[in-house]
Amino acid sequence: MNETTIGILYIVGLFALLWFLMIRPQQQRQKKHAQMVSNIKVNDRIVTVGGIYGTIIKVKEDTFILRIAESVRIEILKSAVAQIVSSGDDSDNNKD
Repeated sequence: MNETTIGILYIVGLFALLWFLMIRPQQQRQKKHAQMVSNIKVNDRIVTVGGIYGTIIKVKEDTFILRIAESVRIEILKSAVAQIVSSGDDSDNNKD
């Protein structure tokens, strides 16, 4: 093999390593987050990326209306949801 072929194989190997160590895991996390957000429904308790706890009261196309206290509602982007604390089915016992 000549130097050009070895150089090309080296670059391809580095790109493959970068793909499996950085890009692919990030894509999997994004896919998992998108699936979680698409499964959120009314009465689910969530935490936002800013650390705000609340209950979903309305689902819109790109946003959620979130009740964070009695008579306090905010609108957040769907991408701002960090995790689901409890689903609407079990939140009947955990009112605000």
